[in-house]
Amino acid sequence: MTTITKIFCTAVLGLSLPMLAQAQSTPIRMVVPPWPGVTVKTEILAQLLDTLGYDSQQIEMGATVGYKTMETGDSDIMLAGWMPAQKESYDAAMEAGAIVDVANNVSGARMGFAVPGYVYDAGVTSAEQLDLPENRARFGAEYYSIESGAQASIMVHEAADADTYGLKDWEILDSSTPGMLSEVDAAYNDKQWIAFYGWTPHWMAIKYDMHILDDPEEVYGENQGRSEVRTIVRTGYAEENSNIMQLLEQFTLTADEQSQFISAYSLEERPKTDVAHDWLADHPKRVAEFLKGVTTRDGESAQQAYEASFR
Repeated sequence: MTTITKIFCTAVLGLSLPMLAQAQSTPIRMVVPPWPGVTVKTEILAQLLDTLGYDSQQIEMGATVGYKTMETGDSDIMLAGWMPAQKESYDAAMEAGAIVDVANNVSGARMGFAVPGYVYDAGVTSAEQLDLPENRARFGAEYYSIESGAQASIMVHEAADADTYGLKDWEILDSSTPGMLSEVDAAYNDKQWIAFYGWTPHWMAIKYDMHILDDPEEVYGENQGRSEVRTIVRTGYAEENSNIMQLLEQFTLTADEQSQFISAYSLEERPKTDVAHDWLADHPKRVAEFLKGVTTRDGESAQQAYEASFR
């Protein structure tokens, strides 16, 4: 090797090493819409990534804006692709080739007509039974919904106008979500019958032993109000980070699991960092499923890194 060649190689190496170090330390940018379940779920992922040697950054913004930032290359991951509610934004980003749909990260997500557990146990399991004479009187022909103008309230008002399930002469009571839940809370404490708009994952599913009724007319959408929450990744990031993609494909939760940590965060008002840490420490078998075939950033055992941090 000539002296000139040595000088050239040294210069290139001197430039490339800082660039490589910068690339390795670039944080994974995660979009976090202001929803309790996504807030804690993203924090769980962030702590797991930190254990594996990856830096991450949580960017709070709405999901619609989140899709746009993936198109512009300003974010990398979002655990909040709620479908079919976000179909318009999702389809636009897909058509632009900006995103990769990795997986449904919450199984069992659903919305619809809901009742507390003691009403369900009494035999009310379908919205078709709401207006039966013996049930109508106990409900007071009242149905509690959320904010007027919200899509869920529009759906039930349209159903009442069409006399679906005999709701035409029921009083549909629109309120804020906290207002609706205060009514549910009061009824639950007195074991009174109440029908309301419910969804899971949410702490209401835990606190009120909530059951979502069968909805054969699909008032709350296709597949009786069932939804998916997709893990969305920026296309370029997905192509360059196979190890992270392996983790994301396996990072899936049930609606019940997410409802539990939503309850700890929103109802008990515990810090998201504590809720996430405790969940990771308390669920080693679930975490092992997430980490199957995954390594640390340095290529070491992800499972051993987790056990060293949380066991």
